[in-house]
Amino acid sequence: MKPLKYLTGYPASLQEKVQTLIAGQKLGAYLAERYPNGHDVQTDRALYDYCAELKREHLRSAAAIDKVIYDSKLDVVRHALGLHTSISRVQGGKLKAKKEIRIASLFKETAPEFLKMIVVHELAHLKESDHNKAFYRLCEFMQPGYHQFEFDLRLYLTHRDLTRNQT
Repeated sequence: MKPLKYLTGYPASLQEKVQTLIAGQKLGAYLAERYPNGHDVQTDRALYDYCAELKREHLRSAAAIDKVIYDSKLDVVRHALGLHTSISRVQGGKLKAKKEIRIASLFKETAPEFLKMIVVHELAHLKESDHNKAFYRLCEFMQPGYHQFEFDLRLYLTHRDLTRNQT
C-alpha cells in the first residue's frame, strides 16, 4: 500500500477506504460525481473580485487586500496551494503594509468549492495567523462544510498525482 502524502494526518481506517477507491480505480469517478462543475474565475482580476467579495461578506473589519493572483510556481516551488503575505515598506516616514494572497494556478481547473475553500483559508489568515481552533471556526463560518471540502481537495490532489504519474 502506497502512502497517501495528502492524507497522512487522517485515521488509518479512512486512508484504507481511499486506498480501496484507488485500487478499484473509482476515486476519479467519486470526485467527478461530487464536483461535476468548474468555475469562471480564470483571471487574476476575476480572482481579486471573487476574494474581495468574500472578504466584504465575512471579514469587513479585516485589513484590506492589495493584490490577489494565481501563481503558477506556488504548487511546485513552495509545496503550498495558497499563500498570504504582508509586505511592509516605508513610504514618506510611514510604514505601510500591503496584504497579498497568491493562489496556486491549479485552482483554475478545480471545482468552485475547492477554489472557495482555498480563498477562505487564506482570508482567514487576515484574522488568525495560526491554524488553531479559532482559525478553523472562522473557515467553517465563511464556508459551511469547510472540513469536508478540505478533505475532498486532498482526495483531488491525490487523484491528480496518480493520474500525472500514469502518463
